[in-house]
Amino acid sequence: MPYYRHHLFFCCNQRDPGDTCCANHDAEGMMRYARDRAKALGLALNATGGVRINKAGCLGRCDLGPVLVVYPDGVWYTYLDESDIDEILSEHILNGRPVARLMLPQA
Repeated sequence: MPYYRHHLFFCCNQRDPGDTCCANHDAEGMMRYARDRAKALGLALNATGGVRINKAGCLGRCDLGPVLVVYPDGVWYTYLDESDIDEILSEHILNGRPVARLMLPQA
């Protein structure tokens, strides 16, 4: 069993000016929003069996971004705004139903 029930990694990579990158989509701000929202939803942040939300360097899919990945499920998402983050947290993290419309293709 994994230490955290879910671990969300937000790509916050900053590339050279003009290059596509998740940081250009306020990825860090969205990650902070996800943490605050998770707390408000009563998710056990940073606790055994709970949820951890981290910043990551380049996850290699910035051209499809901004991106985040949920482990141990291995589900990759893109998002546009806070409502997308809300949906990922409420549907996938709380209810175990991945959000198909936000999922990235497998490869």
